[in-house]
Amino acid sequence: MISVSGRKWQEIKVNNKIVEKIQQDHNFSNILSKLIVSRKFNENEIYLIENQLSLSNVFLNNQDFTKSVELTEFAIKNKENICILGDYDVDGSAATSLLIRYFESINHPYYYYIPDREKDGYGASTKLFEKLILKKPKLVIMVDCGSTSLEAVDYLNKNNIKSLIIDHHEISKPFPKATMIINPKKDNGYIEYDYLCATTLTYFFLEMLANKIKCKINLRKYLIYVLLATVCDVMPVRKLNRLIAITALKEFNINENFAFKELYRLKKKNNKINIDDLGYLIGPILNSGGRLGKSNYAVDLLSSENSKIITQRSLDLIKLNEKRKEIEHSTLKSIDFNKIEKDNKNVILYYEPNINEGLLGIIAARLKDHFNKPSIVITKSQNVLKSSARSTQNYNIGRAIKKSLDHNIILNGGGHNMAAGFTLKKSNLSVFEDFIIKDFLKSNKSLDSTLRYNSQVSSAVFNNNFFDDIKKIEPFGNSNPLPIFLFKELKVIKSLVLNEKHIFCVLKSKVGFSINSICFHSLNNKIGEHLLNFKKYFNVIGQINEYFINNKKKHQLIIKDITL
Repeated sequence: MISVSGRKWQEIKVNNKIVEKIQQDHNFSNILSKLIVSRKFNENEIYLIENQLSLSNVFLNNQDFTKSVELTEFAIKNKENICILGDYDVDGSAATSLLIRYFESINHPYYYYIPDREKDGYGASTKLFEKLILKKPKLVIMVDCGSTSLEAVDYLNKNNIKSLIIDHHEISKPFPKATMIINPKKDNGYIEYDYLCATTLTYFFLEMLANKIKCKINLRKYLIYVLLATVCDVMPVRKLNRLIAITALKEFNINENFAFKELYRLKKKNNKINIDDLGYLIGPILNSGGRLGKSNYAVDLLSSENSKIITQRSLDLIKLNEKRKEIEHSTLKSIDFNKIEKDNKNVILYYEPNINEGLLGIIAARLKDHFNKPSIVITKSQNVLKSSARSTQNYNIGRAIKKSLDHNIILNGGGHNMAAGFTLKKSNLSVFEDFIIKDFLKSNKSLDSTLRYNSQVSSAVFNNNFFDDIKKIEPFGNSNPLPIFLFKELKVIKSLVLNEKHIFCVLKSKVGFSINSICFHSLNNKIGEHLLNFKKYFNVIGQINEYFINNKKKHQLIIKDITL
C-alpha cells in the first residue's frame, strides 16, 4: 500500500497461534495479544502487564562496578578532590546531577564541568583537562563521554590523576587507559545491557557506593532523572528500562522535586507526569542550554535545592527553548525538502555552513522523521566541520561513526545506535559521504523501506476501553512505540494550521464518529496538502494519543500518513 507521501506501508505479520495462546493464557484481548507478539515481549515484560516487579541492582556482582566503587570509596575516605565531567545533553546533565547530589550529601569536595558545545566540543580532550586539572583533582569521573578519549585519558595518567569513565557510547579499541571504565559495550560480561544510558549506569553505581559508604541520600527519588535521560537519549523502553520507567512514574512525587515542580508551574501543566512530558516538554527545555551556549544551566537546575536558583534557571531555560524553536523553524524553512527527496539517497547528508551548532541534532531528527532515513546534518565551525546524526532502527549510526574514526576519516566523534556526533575536515566531506553510504548498504544488504502498522481497526474504537487496553503495554517510547493503526474511510470536516508548521483537523467517519486529529510538521508536505484541500473520504495511518485538558481525559489521532 503506497501512501500520498510515496511511502510503502504494510501490516505487521504475527503468528496467530502464539497470539491465541497469549490471549487464552492471560485473558488478554486480541489486539493486546497481537501487540505483545509483534514486539516480542519476553516473559518478564508480559508479567509486568499483570503484576509488579521490584527494581533491583543488576550489577552487584559486576567487577567494573565493584572496582569503580572501591576507587571512589578510596577518594572519599582520603578526602581527595573529585572532578566531574559530563556531556552537555540531558543524559550527561542528569548523570552529573546525580553525582553532585551524592557528593553534597556526604559533604565531599568536588567540582563539575559541562563543556561548551562550540568552545570545547564534545566530551573529554587534552585541551579541556589542561584547564580542569588546575583545581588539582585526584580523581576525574567522566559521565556520558570518555569512551573514545584516548589522548585525554593518557594526559591524566601523565599527571598522576585517576579516572573513571561511566559511559554507554561506542568505545575505542584498545580501550582508553582509564583507572576504571563502566561501559557495557566493552563486551566483558554485561553487553546485554548496552541499551542503558549513562545516567542509568551512574544511578546503579551510586546505589552500590551509597551502600558501601552510608549516607543520608534517598537515590530512589531521583529515579525520574534516569527515566528522563533514557527517554531523551532515545534508549529503548524495553526490558530493564521498561521496569525503570514503570517504577519511576509510579513513585515520582513532584512535591519532592523542586526543579520539575517549578517547570510544571511555569508551563501551566498539571502535576501528573507522563513519559511524553519528559520527551517533549522537560527534555527540550533542559537541552536548550547546551544547544545555545549555556551548557551548565541544566545541571544548575537539576542539582539545586535553592528556590531562587531553581526559579531563575527554569526561566532562563524556558526562554532559551523558545529561542531554539525560532531558530529551528527558520532553519527548516530554508531547507529544500523536494531536492533531498529527488536526490533519493539512502543516507541523507545535509551540509549548510551557517546552521547553529546547537540545532544540528534537532534538524537531523526532523529530516530523519520526514524521510524515514538516517540523517546527518553538518555545519562549519571555525576551521572544521561539526555534525550530528540521527538514525532509524535498521542502522547503528554510533557504530558507523566509530568505524569512520578508526579509518581516520573524521577527527573525533562518538554515539550509539540512534544518535551520534562528530567533527571532520572539510576536505574529507566527500570521503565521509562515500564511506557512510557504502557502510549503510553493507549493513542493509536487503534494503526494505517499508513502514509498518499494527492492525486495521474501525473508527468505532475511538473510545476509552480500546485505549485503556493498549495502555497496558505502557510506557511507550523507543522500541515500544505507541501502536500505529490503519483507520478506513475518514474525511476532514475542519482543518487549520498551527504555529505555521502543524495541521489540526477534525476527522469524521461514515458512521458519524468524529475525532480531533493532528499531523505534526506537515504544512509543506503532501500529507498536509491533502488534509487542507482533499474533500473526499480517505484512509488514515495513525496513533491514538491520550491527553488532559482541565484534568479531563481526551483522545486525539496523531496522523502519520494517509492513503486514498
